[in-house]
Amino acid sequence: MLARQVRYFLAVAEHQSFTRAADALHVSQPALSQQVRLMEESLGVQLFDRSGRTTRLTDSGEVYLQYVRRASQEFREAKRAIHDVSDLSRGTLRVALTPTFTTYLVGPLVEAFHSRYPNISLNVREMSQEHMEGLLLSDEVDIGIAFAGTLTADIDLDPLLVESLALVVSSGHALANETSIGLETLSAESLVLLSAEFATREQIDHFCRQHDIRPKVQIEANSISAVIEIVRRTRLSTLLPSTIAFAHQDLVAIALDPVRLQRTAVLMQRKDAYRSAAARAFVGLAKEVAAEMEGSDKNHGLDL
Repeated sequence: MLARQVRYFLAVAEHQSFTRAADALHVSQPALSQQVRLMEESLGVQLFDRSGRTTRLTDSGEVYLQYVRRASQEFREAKRAIHDVSDLSRGTLRVALTPTFTTYLVGPLVEAFHSRYPNISLNVREMSQEHMEGLLLSDEVDIGIAFAGTLTADIDLDPLLVESLALVVSSGHALANETSIGLETLSAESLVLLSAEFATREQIDHFCRQHDIRPKVQIEANSISAVIEIVRRTRLSTLLPSTIAFAHQDLVAIALDPVRLQRTAVLMQRKDAYRSAAARAFVGLAKEVAAEMEGSDKNHGLDL
């Protein structure tokens, strides 16, 4: 009964309406109202102000909501802990990545993980780093892969790899035979870049400001695949992780030298969160795959 009352309380708090909460829970409004009223009576306080057009939490309700959310999160973790199997014969794992990693990391990483642990159900989602941090804190994602520089101290960061951004051109580009270029050459290039909502673009813009580079941005695109396709079919160049170029035979990655554009990729998990056997295995395997990729950078002459 208590679990049901808590569920009803959370629904009314979220929807700010007994009617909408009842619809979302697929229960009758009188039944929901009765359970919330019983909860208020047992606590000896009024949780909701029902006097206006919108149902709002009282001061007591706001305080109670904080503790209920925390308890609900711990209850979900407890259920996962009970069902966690250390031999990885079953289980689930929820992983989030920023868009850059879906182009070169998610494929080999998921391939390796699924091959080794075929009975673990994976949920992989692409999203912005800000959204990812929120889902980690609300226990809706187990592991995130993004970049160092998280906005909250409640998330643990585990270094994964140092990602090097290079000038990426088509095999027919005038610079395709170069192994490295300086900043003057970069300044003279006509570029297609990711649009401003990408963390990669923010880092590129910061790098350019830092080194007084005024890039000639001819085209902006809101997907990495679009940028790659434009570079393949034109004489425009771009700045992307060098590893992306290695996956395309008709693309070439040219190192920036001597000033390099690098960033640290990290594995993100909520501090003090329950670490399932599947999560621990995924973290270990991610580091193995990342180490192989960094080795590939060296083999391609981009030991940055």
